[in-house]
Amino acid sequence: MLEPPRDPAPGALVDQHGRRKRKLRLSLTDRCNLRCAYCMPEHPTWLPRRELLTIEELLQLSGLFVRQLGITHIRLTGGEPTLRRGLPELVHGLQALRADGLQRVSMTSNATRLRELAAPLQAAGLDDLNISIDARDPELFQQLTRGPIEPVLDGIAAAREAGLPFKLNAVVIRDYNDSQIETLAAWAFEQDLELRFIEFMPLDNAQQWSRDRVVTEQEILQRLGSRFGIVEKQPRVGASPATEYRVGGRHRLGIITTVSDPFCGSCDRVRLTAIGELFACLFSARGTTLRDALRSGAGDAELMALIRGGVWNKESGFAAPRGYVERPITMHRLGG
Repeated sequence: MLEPPRDPAPGALVDQHGRRKRKLRLSLTDRCNLRCAYCMPEHPTWLPRRELLTIEELLQLSGLFVRQLGITHIRLTGGEPTLRRGLPELVHGLQALRADGLQRVSMTSNATRLRELAAPLQAAGLDDLNISIDARDPELFQQLTRGPIEPVLDGIAAAREAGLPFKLNAVVIRDYNDSQIETLAAWAFEQDLELRFIEFMPLDNAQQWSRDRVVTEQEILQRLGSRFGIVEKQPRVGASPATEYRVGGRHRLGIITTVSDPFCGSCDRVRLTAIGELFACLFSARGTTLRDALRSGAGDAELMALIRGGVWNKESGFAAPRGYVERPITMHRLGG
């Protein structure tokens, strides 16, 4: 294992490939009320609640990442983060870090509980949302997720009413939901909603990934161009994972090309699971445990050494192995 430099740049959290980390994805729970096959086991066993980081612990570690390690963006994930008790209080607590450099607090959700939570989350200081919706057809959505689409659509409406900016995310898998590409796009364009398609990554729970199930960016663009007109590529902004397009002269669209054109070289993200395991990469086979040190009374210096060591040894990413990744942790526990 490589050792991190003794005297890194003040506030910098860097890996051995020179990539600086500015974004923390903070998983709040492994629980979810939907059952997307590429994410959730057929019969999930939930982590005991006592093993999850408390709200106070989440705030303590977030403060360390922001104040000492240069993190500027925090995204709350799961599982489904809206199932976590005390979510608005956590979002409110994170606002104290604005003065220390935190710029945005975001969340990824399936939107099923946003009817009751969108307004409280907006009032607590949440900046924006990513909302997952892999099909617009109600019957197919039910088949894919084992849940009805109506609460998702109602949650999207609630986010709009609350004034919470959001994007829609759809993972596209051949012979699973690729029939929905044009359907989702037509609906999103009609509603003036920003949609992002995500290529199927080799991280699914059931190990069903194969390259021929990946619907690539090129194919998606060809299909959308045939249906909606000219597709124009937009300038990339920062280290965003999505390539942005303008469709038909006015509709916003993004594509996240994890497989066909990996963006690992500019990755600026790290992930912390709900039980305090730090994963420097989605494709990491193992993480660095912070919870035990935290609960045993470790100080900031010891915790930062663990974090820096875990991040320094970050792999180059999917751009290197380019195949299925065996991991002991599944997506619903790691956080997308």
